[in-house]
Amino acid sequence: MADTTPRIPSRQWRGVLTEYADRLGITEATPVVTLGEGGTPLIPAPALSARTGAKVYVKFEGMNPTGSFKDRGMTMAISKAVEHGAKAVICASTGNTSASAAAYATHAGITAAVLVPEGKIAMGKLSQAIAHNAQLIQVQGNFDDCLDLARDLAENYPVHLVNSVNPDRIAGQKTAAYEVVEVLQDAPDFHLLPVGNAGNYTAYSRGYTEELERGVTTKLPRMFGFQAEGSAPIVLGHPVAHPETVASAIRIGNPASWELALAAREATDGYFGAISDDDILAAHRILSAEVGVFVEPASAIGVAGLLQRSEAGVIPAGATVVITVTGHGLKDPQWALRSEDGSEVKPTVVPVDSAEIAGVLGLVRATS
Repeated sequence: MADTTPRIPSRQWRGVLTEYADRLGITEATPVVTLGEGGTPLIPAPALSARTGAKVYVKFEGMNPTGSFKDRGMTMAISKAVEHGAKAVICASTGNTSASAAAYATHAGITAAVLVPEGKIAMGKLSQAIAHNAQLIQVQGNFDDCLDLARDLAENYPVHLVNSVNPDRIAGQKTAAYEVVEVLQDAPDFHLLPVGNAGNYTAYSRGYTEELERGVTTKLPRMFGFQAEGSAPIVLGHPVAHPETVASAIRIGNPASWELALAAREATDGYFGAISDDDILAAHRILSAEVGVFVEPASAIGVAGLLQRSEAGVIPAGATVVITVTGHGLKDPQWALRSEDGSEVKPTVVPVDSAEIAGVLGLVRATS
């Protein structure tokens, strides 16, 4: 006899523009260009909670379609660009923006041109931009030079700028704060994240502010943003002409959203701090080996910041902490192949012999 039990259909996530259309100014005139971005997991991190005494969660933005948080803003930026009649878009990028812009532009059927600094982009991100058919141009300069050029081109030629100076990008990215609130049923006490161009710091603070104004949260989280020591213009208080760090995604010397981020810091009683490359890589290993979340180095800086601020007594035991990890580890996987002393990690080679494998694993044969 056939099973006639009614089936409950699964709930398909529809992308942030559809899920939050009422809060993003999406109208019937807006062609929604989506790859299903958003709806990323908020993962409890017991290992980090044990280290700090706080209740720590990781917002894993590497689960977005192109592997980074940039997709949240790009769905909005490309959709609005198409609504306004754009046939081509341009961006400057350290990698993740180029991958995202290329994918969404291709999906929309328009051209993407991306400017990247020569020799300063991780191969995983470069390959994404190429795979998605972007017009890829490497500039003999740094990210800030690329952004200046992209702005100039957008002002003087028929091409639409989709960097985070575009307010549509910030609007899309603030949806991550909505998702955190939906899971926790309130805002966290602290929210920690990497700071490069500072757009995401601005976006989260805006999202949390809107949720407080809607009456669905009881507080604003304190927003803590972290920059690499060799690329810390906001912490230093002046642009860095030649930023250097292993965390390529935040190797930016003159953030485009600097003033907005300073305003967000004041509004949330926030903080900006600098983290060494050694501490970034140590946090990268902790995330992978203890939490089970594989990220690119820049994404780990929030974890390093958590450990630093917790040790300083700023984050009390019992506080609820969310850390945004912004990009997947497959973006820049080379760092996972290095041990703490910098040597290359290699697999253990054994013959075709189960006893040899058991010995390597420290296993003792079971007795009957």
